[in-house]
Amino acid sequence: MSEVSTRAWTRPHDWAEVVIGVVAALSPLWLSTDTMTMWTMVILGALIAIDGLVSLATPGAVYGEGIQIVLGVLLFIAPWVMGYTEFNGASWTSWVAGALTIIAGAAAMPMANAAHRTAMPH
Repeated sequence: MSEVSTRAWTRPHDWAEVVIGVVAALSPLWLSTDTMTMWTMVILGALIAIDGLVSLATPGAVYGEGIQIVLGVLLFIAPWVMGYTEFNGASWTSWVAGALTIIAGAAAMPMANAAHRTAMPH
C-alpha cells in the first residue's frame, strides 16, 4: 500500500478530489444560480480540482492535502458567506462537495505523510 501511495497519479483520494472539484465547477451549467454564486462555485471547484491534480503529481507534498481541507471548508461555508442559500441546488452542491473534499483531504493526509517521509533523505 505504501508503494502505491508514493507513486504519482495513483492515490484514489486525490482522484476523488479532482472529480469533486470538476463537478462543483461545472454545476452552474445545470443548477439555478446568479452570477456571484456561479463564480464562487466555478473558482472554488477549479481550485479543488487543480490542487487535487498537484497532489496527484507530487505525492510527497503534504501541504496539498491541507489546502484541500481549507478549500473544502470554504466551499462548505460559501452558501452562507456568499449569500446563496436561496439557491437550493447550488447550496446543497456546495455543502456536499465541501464535506466530501474535507473528508477526502483528511483521508489522504496519512498517505501524503508516508510519501513525504519516503521521499525525504535519511
